[in-house]
Amino acid sequence: MNPVSENPPPVFDPGWLALREEADSGARSPGSLAPLRGLLSSRGAPARPVGIADLGCGAGSQGRWLAPRLPGPQHWTLYDRDPGLLSTAGARLPAVSADGARVSARMCLREVGTLSGDDLAGIDLVTGSALLDLLTREELDAVVGAVAAAGCPALFTLSVTGRVEFFPGEREDAALTEAFNAHQRRGGRLGPDAVGAAAASFAERGYRVLTQPSPWRLGPEHAPLVRAWLRGWVGAALEQDPDAAAGGYLERRLGECDRGELGVLVHHDDLLVVPGGGTGSP
Repeated sequence: MNPVSENPPPVFDPGWLALREEADSGARSPGSLAPLRGLLSSRGAPARPVGIADLGCGAGSQGRWLAPRLPGPQHWTLYDRDPGLLSTAGARLPAVSADGARVSARMCLREVGTLSGDDLAGIDLVTGSALLDLLTREELDAVVGAVAAAGCPALFTLSVTGRVEFFPGEREDAALTEAFNAHQRRGGRLGPDAVGAAAASFAERGYRVLTQPSPWRLGPEHAPLVRAWLRGWVGAALEQDPDAAAGGYLERRLGECDRGELGVLVHHDDLLVVPGGGTGSP
């Protein structure tokens, strides 16, 4: 990704990624799997495994979720700019696929926004998780162009949509949500506009587009994640707009969480795009 001096790309704490992995796994939409299996069965060949590129792989949660849900031999190429996370992703990728076939991987230390179609030559599927909203328009165009040049489908999961629902709600929730969304757009990043921008860009290149909801549904059983998410969400919102909420908001919400009285829906979308033209179900 292209660095922005005043707003550099986020650096992810491995502890945070581990904390969110269970919620991520439960949120990803299973509706993309059946069409994806059909697409890959037509692209694979007896002489080689299906090639999958995981963009911005982080600690590898997308591979741990997806590889065991797809049949046949697979060879993953993992891309990330953080060498520590990249090493973790490679070490923890499942060894076998849904039908027991071998899964292998190679790791590439790389900025996602610099990829081209040549980098993805021979790839049968591009994927990424919690990625699109971190990209600038220029980086998104580079990713979409590289995928289109490779002529393969792509599955991007868990892109934020800008919607958050609290149970119970408070008057200040809407202002904080607006401020957080503005914070997400800092440095030209797409934030909650990413799914729409990506869908339109792929459609312009002749791709069919399927968008499915993949919300986090967080309750008392997710208390450690809710506490960490709340601190980050409120902190970013107040950094953007210190007047978005009066003092004590975060403390009230954390208290509700500790007492098992708080529920949160954090809305995301999954995006499956397939060469072929038009929009709707692939």
